[in-house]
Amino acid sequence: MAKPQMLSDEELLRVIEIFVGLGVRQVRLTGGEPLLRRSLPEVVAGIARLRPRPMIAMTTNGVGLARTAGALAAAGLDRVNISLDTIDRESFAKLTRRDRLGDVIAGLAAAAEAGLTPVKVNAVAMRGVNDDSVADVLAWCLDRGYELRFIEQMPLDAQHQWQRDTMVTAAEVQQRLLERFTLTPVPERGSAPAERFLVDGGPATVGIIASVSAPFCASCDRVRLTADGMVRNCLFSRGEMDLRGPLREGATDRDLVRLIRGEMWRKARGHGIGAPDFIQPARPMSAIGG
Repeated sequence: MAKPQMLSDEELLRVIEIFVGLGVRQVRLTGGEPLLRRSLPEVVAGIARLRPRPMIAMTTNGVGLARTAGALAAAGLDRVNISLDTIDRESFAKLTRRDRLGDVIAGLAAAAEAGLTPVKVNAVAMRGVNDDSVADVLAWCLDRGYELRFIEQMPLDAQHQWQRDTMVTAAEVQQRLLERFTLTPVPERGSAPAERFLVDGGPATVGIIASVSAPFCASCDRVRLTADGMVRNCLFSRGEMDLRGPLREGATDRDLVRLIRGEMWRKARGHGIGAPDFIQPARPMSAIGG
């Protein structure tokens, strides 16, 4: 994306401050890949100066995290989620088109050393690709003290080739894990997207996010701001509300609050996956922020 299309640091921080004033208590920096933003430590520090101070998290592919974890923690980052679908080097290179598994592993270790804990790992099980190794990934994370969360593959791929009947469901993932581990449900999920289980009696846990097969829309409390300044009231929304234009045309904070509240009132009751009229959003996950 061309730089002029993106919100500047100042614009981004102004919008985040408005959201915090409206009650947002957690800010997650996603992507794409947030580590590609050279000013990321300054953005994190700006968020950390807000009052009330929100919890600050980041989702990253981890490739550049070994070099930046310390600086981000010092700036105020609280937690990280690292996307890692496989611990097999050959499979990783095939999936990501880069032989960088070692860098991701180093990034995980650096995050833990910097105190960005609990270090969480996000994995998507794909049929015929890595679905036979989900228990291996969990064992690997348990050995290192990382908290693993499996996420169902969602209709947000750039190719628009997602098919529900080829998706590995949360129930299938759970069954694969039960072949090796004992899982005990953790009660009181609240608005968290993951259903969590104690592994072999705990204290370690694993989470499973069943966005498609068991949607949790009724308790969803999230809103997304894209890099180019669009507010999306749902990950699967086909519409979005422009804040960048009003920002650059001199809108007051009160004007922006009115726009944001209006978009929240348009939030649908559910994402509608599986409904006859469901249409996949034009933007893929990498352009929305997961």
